[in-house]
Amino acid sequence: MRRLEADGERVVVAGREEVDLCDAGAVRRFLGRGEIGTIYLAAARVGGIIANSRYPVEFLTENLQIATNVIGAAHEAGVQRLLFLGSSCIYPRLAAQPMTEKALLTGPLEPTNEPYALAKIAGIKLCESYNREYGRQYRSVMPTNLYGPGDNYHPENSHVIPGLLRRFDEARERGAEEVVIWGSGTARREFLHVDDLAAACVHVMGLAEERWAAAVEPMCSHINVGTGVDVTIAELAGMVARVTGYAGRLVYDRSKPDGTPRKVLDVGVMRGLGWEARIGLEEGLAEAYGWYRKNAGAARGM
Repeated sequence: MRRLEADGERVVVAGREEVDLCDAGAVRRFLGRGEIGTIYLAAARVGGIIANSRYPVEFLTENLQIATNVIGAAHEAGVQRLLFLGSSCIYPRLAAQPMTEKALLTGPLEPTNEPYALAKIAGIKLCESYNREYGRQYRSVMPTNLYGPGDNYHPENSHVIPGLLRRFDEARERGAEEVVIWGSGTARREFLHVDDLAAACVHVMGLAEERWAAAVEPMCSHINVGTGVDVTIAELAGMVARVTGYAGRLVYDRSKPDGTPRKVLDVGVMRGLGWEARIGLEEGLAEAYGWYRKNAGAARGM
């Protein structure tokens, strides 16, 4: 929204207060008003390893409903342009690294987030199918792990960066001698600031149909968005400690799952289309932490 409004676009929000995206009738009525020419479908039920493990039914059904309801209603309303946001977890658990777009459906998924991944794969295939059958311009981007202002800082249901920022900040305030981190610390992850993703999404939607088709052919209708650079969870924790000013010990709980051993995207196709990430990880972490400190009361209640 920040990026689109800065570009002078009129943004119509379909958040929880405006419409229940899991209600097909409500979505059809919302899009049937004819106000919207382009859709950026960022809505999803999301969370980290704990949330994915505890709520597999909700992660599968709600994300399937959001994808089928919005994409189907967009077609019915005559919306020609739509961007679907997926996730790098669509790729096989042991996919060759860095992961290319062609790795989709070539092996078993990571069990800890398989329901979410399946729903996102279905969304990609819906976009691809509407393009093939009806000539729509529905595009999909697969971002790597995201972080930044406005994130979810719930102590159990958040992703790794907001979870660590909150935990280290609270540990510093308490004067705690140590912070316990799930897993071995050796798993490798790639992280992208949300402002970089927003810029990438706008860039993708600004591409001519011929240029987009040439870039994704002979792949399906999705493209990777990331930095192409990964770090270990231990390295990430060290950065978060520096950013938050925490000086205690870091302890790794190896009884907890690491998830996929390594996840880093091949972003060569996106670079070929003229876009690259600009915000470095430690710089982005400092900005995200600054937002958290300014909004700690509301953020901790998420």
